[in-house]
Amino acid sequence: MHKGLTRVVDSTTVAALIRDVGLSAFYELVTERLDEALSAYRPDVFDVRKRDGFHRFGPRPGLLEWMPAARLGGTVALKMVGYHPHNPAEHGLPTILSSLYGFDSDSGRLRIIADGTFATAVRTGVASMIASRALADPDSEVLGLVGAGAQAVTQLHALARRFPLRRVLVSDPDPAAVASFAARSRFPAGMIEAVPLAVLEREANIICTCTSVLPGAGPVISGAELRHDVHINAVGSDMPGKVELPLALLRRATVCPDLLAQAMLEGECQQLAADEVGPSLFDLVQDPAAGAAVRGGPTVFDSTGLALEDLVMVEVLEELAERHSLGRFLDIEASSGDPRDPYAFLAESDAAGLFAGITA
Repeated sequence: MHKGLTRVVDSTTVAALIRDVGLSAFYELVTERLDEALSAYRPDVFDVRKRDGFHRFGPRPGLLEWMPAARLGGTVALKMVGYHPHNPAEHGLPTILSSLYGFDSDSGRLRIIADGTFATAVRTGVASMIASRALADPDSEVLGLVGAGAQAVTQLHALARRFPLRRVLVSDPDPAAVASFAARSRFPAGMIEAVPLAVLEREANIICTCTSVLPGAGPVISGAELRHDVHINAVGSDMPGKVELPLALLRRATVCPDLLAQAMLEGECQQLAADEVGPSLFDLVQDPAAGAAVRGGPTVFDSTGLALEDLVMVEVLEELAERHSLGRFLDIEASSGDPRDPYAFLAESDAAGLFAGITA
C-alpha cells in the first residue's frame, strides 16, 4: 500500500505514539532494544561510525553533525544533529535539535523521517542508565544533576527507573533553569533540591554533568570532595575543547567511553591518552565483570553520543508507528513510474516541453 513512500513521524505523531504506548513503556522498550544492540554488537553485525560535521567556533559556538550507523543487511540510519547553546534564550528552541532518517540497505529507499530531538533526549538518558547500572552502586539513593536543561530531565527519568532515588540535587548557574526544573521533571514533590555545587559533589552517589559549557571554559565541577565510589555520567562534552571534568579526577577514575575514537576527539577522553581509558560501553554490557571489577571506586561514563543509539531509535519509532498505524506518507523520492525514465514522475507535457521547437 505504501510501496515507494516515506513514512514521516513528526513531533505530532510522536506525541500520539507516546499517548498510545505510554511514556514508561516507551522507556522500557528503548532500554530493551539498546541493551540488545549493545550486546549483539560485532563488526559483522553493525557498522557504527564516529560522527562528523561542521563546527562553528567563536562568540556563538555551535555545530551541525551527521551520525551514521547500519545494521548490516537491514536499516541504515543517519541522524542530523545541531547543538546551539544560545537557542533557548534567543530562539525559544532546544539546545539540541535533530532529525532521524532510516534507509533500506537493499534498495537505498528512504523508509522513514522522524523527529530526533525527543529521541535523542530519551536515548541519551537510557545510555547513562545502562552505564550506571554497570558502574554505580546499585543502591544509590542520591542523584546530582549539574545543569538543569532538557538533558537533565531525561537523565533523571532513565536513572530513576533503575535506582532507588530518594534525593535529586540540582545545580545550574541559571536560577530560572533551577526554579523550573521540578515542574519540568514532573518528579514527586519534595525530592528535588536546589543546592550549591559543593553540596552536590559531596553528597551525590551518581552525578550527571549535562551542561553547555563553552570549549575551553570547563571543567564544571571541582572534583575535590566527591564520594570515593561516585559514578559520573559526563554527557555535555560533544566537541573539541569542550570538557566538564577536571583532569585530576579523570586520572584517578576509570573512564568508560561510548565510542573510543569519538570520545578521544570530542569527549572527556580528549584529555587522556588511549592507554588511560577503561572499558567501553560495549564492553560493560557484553562483559558484566568489566564493570564489577571497577565498581566501588570513582567511575566516569564518557557519553559523547553513540550512532548505534540513534539506529535503535529509528527502528523503535518505525516499529511503533507501523504497529499503531501512525505517521503520514510522502512521495519524497522521484521513484514512481518507469524506473528507467528519470522524467516518469513529471506530467508528460512538462517532460516533452524540454525539446519544444526541435524537429527531426
